[in-house]
Amino acid sequence: MLGDKSRSIILWNLLDGRAYTATELATCANISLQSASNHLKKMTTANILSVEKQGRHRYFKFANDDVSQVIESMASLMPLNKDYKKIKTPKLNDFTYARTCYDHLAGSVGVRITDSLIDNRIIEISDKNYRVTKYGKKWFHGIDINTDTIQLKKRSFAHQCLDWSERKHHIAGALGASILEKMVEKDWIRKKPNSRELMITSHGKIQLKNRLNLEL
Repeated sequence: MLGDKSRSIILWNLLDGRAYTATELATCANISLQSASNHLKKMTTANILSVEKQGRHRYFKFANDDVSQVIESMASLMPLNKDYKKIKTPKLNDFTYARTCYDHLAGSVGVRITDSLIDNRIIEISDKNYRVTKYGKKWFHGIDINTDTIQLKKRSFAHQCLDWSERKHHIAGALGASILEKMVEKDWIRKKPNSRELMITSHGKIQLKNRLNLEL
């Protein structure tokens, strides 16, 4: 399964932790879309990869961390050659750095804040959702967010939303909306007029450093 050159190139590209479409993976492996789809189907069936639908697109990534660790340890043995192509990721600009996605925070900042919430054990991944830990309830209370009240809302509490520019998840749902709303209220983040772009204030950078050990 892992010895095929085209599949090796696909797996190598996925080692950056991002999710990619079949078209992008076909291009990097220099194979047809049909051929790439066949390879991806085999690896999905074998639970090496998982697929997630977001809007009109289907994104492929490693099925879990254990798989990615095994692939990474075997990476030096993969039959790659000088024609190997790396998928180009979107350039970082004001829009991909920080923006709104519906009513929650997205872009590089959105993903990094979500990762920091996980790293600091404030939230945990539960299937395709997020769960607030016991410590997390106290942490959110410290920034005036009552997670118990938010859970009573008639909408998803906290779920994974695949960021189109980062190709990683940020937090969405009622909790994601509350986080953005509170950060704007506290002047950690400012909305740019007539735009989805967001600006992180100097005060916000200090607070995120102090509360999440996050450097922006």
